[in-house]
Amino acid sequence: MSLLSLLATTGYNYSYSSTNVDQTAVAAFMVTLALFCIIASLIAYVLVAFFLSRIFKKAGVASWKGWVPVYSTWVTLELGGQAGWWTVLLFVPVVNIVALVFLYIAMYNIGLKLGKSGAFVLLAIFLPLVWYIWLAFDQSRWNTPGTPSATGTAPSSATEVPFVPPAANI
Repeated sequence: MSLLSLLATTGYNYSYSSTNVDQTAVAAFMVTLALFCIIASLIAYVLVAFFLSRIFKKAGVASWKGWVPVYSTWVTLELGGQAGWWTVLLFVPVVNIVALVFLYIAMYNIGLKLGKSGAFVLLAIFLPLVWYIWLAFDQSRWNTPGTPSATGTAPSSATEVPFVPPAANI
């Protein structure tokens, strides 16, 4: 008698079944994961808002605007010489990719206005938290046309983007 026919006559069922999962443990894990995500998001929000408020203060904008979630992005775009309404398009699928490009262009311009090189925008793209920290705590000053830069010389039009007041973009 073969082994296969012996197993067939014993009446054992060799199919796989996963009914041994404790539903309470799964629910507890999901709740813990959700709470972790909420707490991490709140910490990230507070850090970015704090850093943005310091950057806005350097730019001569009221620092409280860094704490308002959507409006802070609007102000960031306007400080970078872009239209603030791109913020609304960040919520539209597919179009948000184009809006994100305009946000990165604004971050590039903000970096230039704070005396950073053009390659500094790579930090904003790949490590945005480091970009925020760097601009919030370094000794750079906002360069506007007609005012001395952080080095004490007049701003050069070749390396610095002129400041456009937010109200002029309307």
